[in-house]
Amino acid sequence: MQRIIKANIGRFMKLLETETDATKRAMEIRLLAEEEDKLKQLDDHGKKTKAF
Repeated sequence: MQRIIKANIGRFMKLLETETDATKRAMEIRLLAEEEDKLKQLDDHGKKTKAF
């Protein structure tokens, strides 16, 4: 799962390098933020699990 999320983050970052349409950029920024949140939640969950 983590590999897919990281691939999505990379893809959205790459798209943002060249996208000029404001609407598309806004959607890509939102999707990037969602994927980054997912990754953070996975990381936080992993840290909590390892502590036990």
